[in-house]
Amino acid sequence: MTEPLRIALAGLGTVGAGVIRLIDANGELIARRAGRPIEVVAVSARDRAKDRGVDISRFDWVDDTAALAQHPKADVVVELVGGSDGPALALARASLANGKSFVTANKAMIAHHGLELASAAEDAGLALKFEAAVAGGVPVIKGLREGAAANEIARVYGILNGTCNFILSKMEAEGRDFADILAEAQRLGYAEADPSFDIDGVDAAHKLSILASLAFGTQPAFDQMAITGVRHVMAADIAEAAALGYRIRLLGVADASAGGLFQRVHPHLVPLSHPLAHVTGSTNAVVAEGNFVGRLLFQGAGAGDGPTASAVVADLIDIARGEFGPPYAMPAAALAAPAAADTGERTGRAYVRFTVADKVGVLAEIAAAMRDAGVSIESLMQRGASADGTVLVAIVTHEGPESAVAAALAKLRGSASLTGEPMWMHILGG
Repeated sequence: MTEPLRIALAGLGTVGAGVIRLIDANGELIARRAGRPIEVVAVSARDRAKDRGVDISRFDWVDDTAALAQHPKADVVVELVGGSDGPALALARASLANGKSFVTANKAMIAHHGLELASAAEDAGLALKFEAAVAGGVPVIKGLREGAAANEIARVYGILNGTCNFILSKMEAEGRDFADILAEAQRLGYAEADPSFDIDGVDAAHKLSILASLAFGTQPAFDQMAITGVRHVMAADIAEAAALGYRIRLLGVADASAGGLFQRVHPHLVPLSHPLAHVTGSTNAVVAEGNFVGRLLFQGAGAGDGPTASAVVADLIDIARGEFGPPYAMPAAALAAPAAADTGERTGRAYVRFTVADKVGVLAEIAAAMRDAGVSIESLMQRGASADGTVLVAIVTHEGPESAVAAALAKLRGSASLTGEPMWMHILGG
């Protein structure tokens, strides 16, 4: 009988337990597809006594997670601990140094240290796999690295955070404000007790950094990312967008050109004619545009024990088959060091919302700032005064340079007429 691929598993949270359940349930099918059985031989977690709904007594228990890198029975280490540094990174480095291939769902670690780990894996002739790091069970990394490998990718973009998409689509369906929906998302388990990484766009930015590297053959460049989250989106913005024929989604968008690598996570108005406008709940969706294949859409569950475990085990099947290709589709040494694109040179349409005092002259002040900065206004909407004496003013611009919108907002900064920070959202084109 063919020797099994033996796994040491670090982390027994929902995904780690899901990996064990999946291998238990589909073991025979997995073995047929992999050409050999896949079995867990050792595990490590913080609490040995915790009931995880799976039998872990059949595996070697290792108190020190780092020791999995030297476990004598293991061929591959699977890391489901999380965190960009600390124990996860130490385990990744030690596993590759000790001749063990490495599988992870850790998007933060890959965004920050993926180039180093890819180089180490290639030098050692080992596999580094991270399908589960982006969009859960959606095979977007495999799609870019393998299915679209013959294409020049012009742009990659999409909905990369299920928590934000749940909140925005719930606000859209029910007309409730952000804070109210966030509290519900936390009760339902869609959002963490501290949701900052999700709602401030950092989680989506980690994922976009990985996708951009795969799509454009560049070194991961998380430090060049422009990030704006969704915590300041109001129910009124959702309503205005709907009236204009759009839905608001937090998108990660990346493209590469002679001007450099552009990467941005930002709320966008998405036209109803675009498939991303119809992605609701905690679903993720990624669009890649290839010069021969055209537009590709990858969509599905972006989190959860089942989908994420599915991606982890898919990576293990690849390793069992002997598929040890470069983690980023080309050797790490061939990845270009990208220069950051100048976002001010980009052109597009924008939605800008102001919260202003209900007094004469405010609209004229805003319009004058836009005029002086060279921003052409397509439409302007003002809603009635609220109990605190403020009104909402929303502007949609014509196509124009982003630098002009930035200049107009700079002119208005500090104005006594504005009672809060303006909310600037880009309108998805193409």
